[in-house]
Amino acid sequence: MSYTGEVTVGGEADVRELEHLTIAKVAVDEKMSNNSYLLTCRDTADQVLIDAADAAPVLLDLIGPAGLTTVITTHQHWDHHRALASVVSATGASVVAGAPDAAAITEQTGVPVDRPVGQGDTVAVGSCSLSVIALAGHTPGSIALLYEDPSGHPHLFTGDSLFPGGVGNTFGDEAAFAQLIDEVETKIFQRLPDDTWFYPGHGNDSTLGAERPALPDWRARGW
Repeated sequence: MSYTGEVTVGGEADVRELEHLTIAKVAVDEKMSNNSYLLTCRDTADQVLIDAADAAPVLLDLIGPAGLTTVITTHQHWDHHRALASVVSATGASVVAGAPDAAAITEQTGVPVDRPVGQGDTVAVGSCSLSVIALAGHTPGSIALLYEDPSGHPHLFTGDSLFPGGVGNTFGDEAAFAQLIDEVETKIFQRLPDDTWFYPGHGNDSTLGAERPALPDWRARGW
């Protein structure tokens, strides 16, 4: 288990090999240091990219000749889809995003969202499956993607809704913060076990167990 989730812009991808799924994490853009995740089904070689954030040549090199079936955009903010048009043009991949954010993503990128999704929908990665968790607050249509590994612990891709140390930025909007922390607590922490490993849109990964004790503090501080 050499995977750490610690990646740097311009550095190599960090790769995690599960029994049925490979997860490759790469950081792009020096200023924002966004994470993009390439998921590869080990049974079929089908590939799904989570957040074509920037640096299309880097992402296309990571994707390689196997191609790409789907790009999932976790939310509408510009730093998570700067390479979307280039990646879709090069691969012909379909585009998935949370339904409330779909129109904004299309307007900003010029790329139609082929499949708007919501709570409980699934996205195939070959013979594997990701479950959609809708997490309004950071944006109206933010989503997380859950892979329930049949041979291990859950893996959760959280976009900008959950990080080590707190939930995503709600830009001083108290109602949005209340909505987001309620959804993160009920849909993630109350549902999933402590050994769930989560992969955020920026920075390092963590586990729910490492973050769970701080939930009351996050709620009390209001961010």
